[in-house]
Amino acid sequence: MLVKRIFYYLVGLSLGSVAVYFFWQKKNASFDYGMDARTLKTLRIRERLFSEQAKLSMQQHRIDTAMISTILYLGDVDFGKSDQRKEPCGEYYITGTEALENIHLLVKRCDSTATIEKVMIH
Repeated sequence: MLVKRIFYYLVGLSLGSVAVYFFWQKKNASFDYGMDARTLKTLRIRERLFSEQAKLSMQQHRIDTAMISTILYLGDVDFGKSDQRKEPCGEYYITGTEALENIHLLVKRCDSTATIEKVMIH
């Protein structure tokens, strides 16, 4: 009797898990709970602007907007070098990962925009 109940429970749990997986996949939901993930998501959803200094640096080092987007998805936010409470717009220092680890961004986050202030190569 107990084995039968466990079997039904596992079957129901499996079917429910599969249904939830497909439901959330179609909604394109993301679960950004970490500090880095929340910060990067906030920067990504705002209108993205580039300062003249950032544009010049991108041209000199042949960095395109796709690389910047990748860093804003997979990068690491260095909160020690960031000034989140700066008025009127907080500043965030973001480092690329893996192949882009030598690229660093200084991003200014305002209410409706995220401005790439500097693109640095180290």
